[in-house]
Amino acid sequence: MCIMPVGDGAIRVRTGRSDIELERAGEGAGLRAGAPVSMQAKLRHGFGRLCSWLIDQSDAQVDRWTLWTPVAFGLGCGLYFGLLREPQLWVALLALLVAFVFLIATRWSPWRGATVLVVLVACGLCGFAVAKLRTESVTAPVAQAGARPMWVEAWVVDVVSPGVGGQRLLLAPIYIANLSAAMTPTRLRVTLRADAALPAPGETVRLLAILNPPPPPASPGSYDFARDAFFESVGAVGLALRAPAAIEPDQPAPWRLSATMRVNAVRWALTNRIVDTLGPETGGLAAAMTTGHEAFIPREQVDNLRAAGLAHIISISGLHMAIVGGFAFAAARLLVAAWPWLALRLSGKKLAALVGLAAVGGYLVLSGAPPPAERAAITAAVAFAAILADRQAISLHALALAAMAVMLLQPEAVTEPGFQMSFAATAALVALAEIWPRPVREIEVPWPIRLAQAAMTWTLASIAVSFVAGLATGPFAIQHFNRVSTWGLFANLAVAPISSFLMMPGLALGAALTPIGLGRAPLELAGWSIGLMNQIAAVAAGAPVSQIVVASAPDWVLPVSFLGLLFACLWRGSLRWMGVPLACAVLWTPRPPAPDAWVSADGAAVAIRHGPNAILLRPDVKLFGAELWARRRGLTPLKSEADRDARFTCDPWSCAPLAEAPVRLAAAWNVKRPLKPGRLEALCAAAEIVVLRNDFRPESCRAPLVLTGRDFSNGGSAEIYRRGAGWRIVWAQDLRGRRPWTWGYDPR
Repeated sequence: MCIMPVGDGAIRVRTGRSDIELERAGEGAGLRAGAPVSMQAKLRHGFGRLCSWLIDQSDAQVDRWTLWTPVAFGLGCGLYFGLLREPQLWVALLALLVAFVFLIATRWSPWRGATVLVVLVACGLCGFAVAKLRTESVTAPVAQAGARPMWVEAWVVDVVSPGVGGQRLLLAPIYIANLSAAMTPTRLRVTLRADAALPAPGETVRLLAILNPPPPPASPGSYDFARDAFFESVGAVGLALRAPAAIEPDQPAPWRLSATMRVNAVRWALTNRIVDTLGPETGGLAAAMTTGHEAFIPREQVDNLRAAGLAHIISISGLHMAIVGGFAFAAARLLVAAWPWLALRLSGKKLAALVGLAAVGGYLVLSGAPPPAERAAITAAVAFAAILADRQAISLHALALAAMAVMLLQPEAVTEPGFQMSFAATAALVALAEIWPRPVREIEVPWPIRLAQAAMTWTLASIAVSFVAGLATGPFAIQHFNRVSTWGLFANLAVAPISSFLMMPGLALGAALTPIGLGRAPLELAGWSIGLMNQIAAVAAGAPVSQIVVASAPDWVLPVSFLGLLFACLWRGSLRWMGVPLACAVLWTPRPPAPDAWVSADGAAVAIRHGPNAILLRPDVKLFGAELWARRRGLTPLKSEADRDARFTCDPWSCAPLAEAPVRLAAAWNVKRPLKPGRLEALCAAAEIVVLRNDFRPESCRAPLVLTGRDFSNGGSAEIYRRGAGWRIVWAQDLRGRRPWTWGYDPR
């Protein structure tokens, strides 16, 4: 309730949406006309106007409060994944019970604000519980670290995206030497030798491999790839020491696995057909956008697309689903309109929505259903279902429903950059559509003028869409990938019409017509458009200052930015602009000081900070992890041995600091092979920090800080900071906590 003086002894009482004006009776009861107004009255009047404005803002959200339910659900999921200790199952069940009680209690709530608050709290509790139940449902054996080479017999489930070491296979093990059935992981991801041929999905192979648990974070606080592997049921990653040999299985595969492998075999055959038709230069990228197989993309193309801000083209996600579903929808609606008999008897829009839904489902199967494609398919399915139910297809309510559906099925998605960026961009674009001015349709305008107006409108809309989507995803790109593509906006504007009208429709038609021998022409059209896109990417990547490396902000900043962005998108009214400074928190928050040294999780690689650069002591080992750490701290990695040798003296198994070294750190990477006589003693004598990959620490080593293999097996990767006369170590395992997807012993 707000009480506002309105003059002449009258006051206005505002309750909710209604205003009641009252006059005080009696002489002297109110202000007399013409009497000077006191400062106190002015303050009361100003406070009353503020109160009235806030009530107006609140009243405008009557149909918007439900948009915050997936936000609360996601916060509950995020709270679960942010814990350092795994909660017991009874905690999740208790959270569900409390949420149920809260929802029942809202039936007797007399105040709408309390009802909204209770519902949001209940959604948060449900998110926490669903995340815990999801973890319990996918728990599977994980390989132990330090295992010896073992013979593996397995079915080839799929050919997955290549890693830094080469091509990789996803295997379903039948038998692993020295492991019981209860200890055998559900899935393995194995990197092949460079000279090994790729077997097709569905084959049964035998190979000798070294298996280890999925890798921990490359640096303390960085992205945890082991968590992704856990929810994908990948319990081990390994390196094949020999090429896989085909064998005959002793038993048939389970029916579900057999069906998955048959689908993947069709996808792999189509991938090879596309690459053979278009050649490896454009066929690799075409296959990646059609079937999800990235095995044939040249590395230079990937680097150019990433530098140009076009790397999202590679991964099958919302853009691809929107183009395929939208193309199928538009084509079906046009065909229905061209057949008058059918158009008079059926709703062309609803029939086209069914066709679009089928196209999205087929594309999901064809792509191998990776998590980003699944999320995009769910979002598209909600949009088409809204059309079938005579509701608005593109709206914030439809987006909220899609987000809730994704989190119910995959609560772990809230930790993934793809989910965060896709829904942030979509929410920003739908909010932009709400405030975008509707053009006035003139009557009897000559077609050249109408064409020019349409071209201008489309150009302005494309610029606005790319600009808003870039702003919405910018905080996540900075925090997760530490890259800002300077020319990304212009590259995306140039590629958007190519991908929407040529590339994706050509790939869709080519994939559909290839089985009957008619897919060559649309595939060649798609190949031409891909070549044009690669030229645009090469120009943008070669432009001056094509990429800017930005250090990551503290961990609390990204949730604040996400909530600020959501507030700016979901709130209706001028108060929404209060979310903009919060959404930009990643930009204005001060960065923590960079560490003086970094050591990988197994002690095999070391980097030293030297000003704005990072000196890699082993440039050819753990390069991916070293580059990821350097970017996260805003440093430029120096991968040349000349840069290292100017400050360290190194042999194949160790490095010792020279007088020019920024940090007096020595390292030895031998595991079993002994160093040269006296070398270890020389390392200890020359350094303040000694890093030993093995567990052997001689009593004669008197360096202030000595780290051995046991320390790294307990703590994972490490960042070392100078603190006065001593050193402070931050371990990755301490920040990960003890969760089902972590490995190693608890250092405490």
